[in-house]
Amino acid sequence: MGQQTSIRLLGADGPFAEALDGFAPRDEQLRMAEAVEDAIAGGASLVVEAGTGIGKTLAYLVPALLSGEKVIVSTGTKTLQDQLYFRDLPLVRDALESSATTALLKGRGNYLCLHRMHTANTEGRLPSREAVQELQAVRDWSAKTRDGDLSIAGMVSDESGLMPLVTSTADNCLGSECPEFDRCFVAHARREAQEADIVVVNHHLLFADMAIKQSGFGEVLPGAGAFIVDEAHQAPETASRFFSTTLSARQVQDLCRDFLAETAEVSGSMAVLREPVADCLQKLKELQLAVAGAATHRKERGTWAELMADEGARGALQALDQSVIELAAEMPNIEGRARGMDGCIERLRHLQGVFDRFDSEPEAGEVRWFELRGRGFALNITPLEVSTVFGEFRSQVQASWVFTSATLSVRSDFGHFTRRMGLEDAATLQLDSPFDYASNARLWLPEMLPEPRDPSFVPALLDCVVPLLEASHGRAFLLFTSHRALRLAAEQLAERVSFPLFVQGEQPRSLLLDRFRRSGDGVLLGSASFWEGVDVIGDALSLVVIDKLPFAAPDDPVMEARSSQLRRMGGNPFTGLYLPQAVIALKQGAGRLIRDVNDRGVLVICDPRIRSRSYGGVFLESLPPMKQALSREEAEEFLR
Repeated sequence: MGQQTSIRLLGADGPFAEALDGFAPRDEQLRMAEAVEDAIAGGASLVVEAGTGIGKTLAYLVPALLSGEKVIVSTGTKTLQDQLYFRDLPLVRDALESSATTALLKGRGNYLCLHRMHTANTEGRLPSREAVQELQAVRDWSAKTRDGDLSIAGMVSDESGLMPLVTSTADNCLGSECPEFDRCFVAHARREAQEADIVVVNHHLLFADMAIKQSGFGEVLPGAGAFIVDEAHQAPETASRFFSTTLSARQVQDLCRDFLAETAEVSGSMAVLREPVADCLQKLKELQLAVAGAATHRKERGTWAELMADEGARGALQALDQSVIELAAEMPNIEGRARGMDGCIERLRHLQGVFDRFDSEPEAGEVRWFELRGRGFALNITPLEVSTVFGEFRSQVQASWVFTSATLSVRSDFGHFTRRMGLEDAATLQLDSPFDYASNARLWLPEMLPEPRDPSFVPALLDCVVPLLEASHGRAFLLFTSHRALRLAAEQLAERVSFPLFVQGEQPRSLLLDRFRRSGDGVLLGSASFWEGVDVIGDALSLVVIDKLPFAAPDDPVMEARSSQLRRMGGNPFTGLYLPQAVIALKQGAGRLIRDVNDRGVLVICDPRIRSRSYGGVFLESLPPMKQALSREEAEEFLR
């Protein structure tokens, strides 16, 4: 097949001109498709920054389908994963008249476990009345579903207490000994993935599988000749999370609950387990209170040294460790008598190994820290960099790799991303958005605002923004770097405008977005999760306001440790770490404004440091080429 196959198919006389309304060849899309085709054919690595509107999905799917290779495509979120599998892939496959087979594969926590659903129904120990109703809905749905994918069924939220009761984990799955194995949705999804030509996954599954391979266990994902990582700017942090060692309250709670559930299968086990399991749960509660107390004067994250300096937390952790040891001492009495119980025993041994890891001396190149998760906690040992372990994985699988996102470079330099992922050998390609930002967008940088740390900052920001909201008739995103600023702005804005306000946290993200789109004049206030992966095309969004430059918190324990390491190596943590990450995050937030060739709007960045500090130019040079409005009146006039 010739090198220019993708270019021909995406050209003016290709099948997409007929299949897609308004399709027109785009030079940037053709260049990206050619580069992806070459990378797959040559077994090479490629990093592509593809500006909004290039059509990067077609630019990698067309060469992927034509390559004849088995290709794994990974996306940043489950929402994008579903969009790619249910909308984009069928369109491309039909246009190319391709016979390639496709599969969608998510982590097992997304799929209904029929055995655990029946167990939850029989035991009746549900966490709330809502969970009782949800379980009935799940039971009714289970008789109709083909794939068992709860994440798109819409009956149970991710936060519901029912979810862990009707899904399985690698720890509690009974495998081939499960009475429902022949109908297992996870096993079915994995078989389809093994046989398919194109498999769509998400980054969590991709890197979780890599971590499993690094540990020497069996793989979840099938081997492939090519990997395409979309929304690749998320990859370094996702990889870091899955190469971590974690001890969480949820981990211990689930194990204790499953031990008690399995006593029905092993006679006499309740008498053996009741007391040590109850003691574990009591010690866990004490540790939860102690960790929360140690974090009272901090944000939701803290260093291991701070946690261990708290006498109550240190003692509570040791007490839980001892309680786990005492529980393990009972295992010889019940081991080997039931598959489910043996699975719990294996998990208990793993938990002991995690405790041993935290008891050991810290190693170079890692950071130990804790975080609060709702009413629970997680203790983490995280590698400071993933480039080495990811590089080893790439060398083992012998495949081509394509990494793409709208935001990977800083002033056209890919070094920050490629160094973090160990991709110094990769080819890079930067393709600017084809949208006419000069005509369709304006950037306004308000003058005379106080510094973001000043208590008067949020009220002053709203003084600037309210007239713009009136000019745009709502239709705005207000993006914040902290929940505290978001809540304060929501309270004050409610008294100043008549437009409907949609505030993050009041409803699930997808429902909030849907209501915003349908309102026609809404104002959405969001923090981190709304800075990326959100598409509002057309008149529903004409104004994006960003409160502060999105620098990571200086007291974040992982960033602190990476800063110290960089400093020891002679680097500058601000220019080598904090600034590049903030630039990429700002580009993501700014990217919410113009999502289509006909979109128009104003971007407002309220942080005065973008004008007053020398690094402000790095941010401005990394944004799309918008003209600056020199006054609020000019921005208002553009909106009108």
